[in-house]
Amino acid sequence: MTVSADPDPTMDAIAQVVAEGRSGNPEAARKQLLALWSEIGVLGDPLHRCTLAHYLADLYADAAQALAWDIRALDAAAAVTEQRVQEHHADLHIAGFYPSLHLNLADNFRRLGSFDAATDHVTAARKHAPNLPDGPYGDTIRAAIDEVGDAIVRKDRTQRASAPGTSV
Repeated sequence: MTVSADPDPTMDAIAQVVAEGRSGNPEAARKQLLALWSEIGVLGDPLHRCTLAHYLADLYADAAQALAWDIRALDAAAAVTEQRVQEHHADLHIAGFYPSLHLNLADNFRRLGSFDAATDHVTAARKHAPNLPDGPYGDTIRAAIDEVGDAIVRKDRTQRASAPGTSV
């Protein structure tokens, strides 16, 4: 992987907080990400907003709270340019963000019992899935899209064991 030579302290801070949250302190991670969100602001760098909101959503067990952050992530992604993503990391493409963003929205809507909205987003995730990279990450997202799609058909509102933040 080729990473940008230009350091990005905000992306580094987000990554560090996400790692801390995954290591067992989601409450502290939420507080730190919310503080970063305040610094970035609603008109800040869309890549920063998209990334932070996407990961912050995973730190909420409550589907409604997660949904609010996942909507912010998708909205910010619409403003991220390919050039900006490439400046951050040469191996990334904004199109590759959309399967996961729509997957998370589908899963939250499903958990809230809004199955029509969940269906719309799982359909969008499937449409964007060809943009996923080959390998473990892409395989994980593709499998989760199928898992959420099956749960929607069953009208199953339970949290998936494989969902991010399930230990929150």
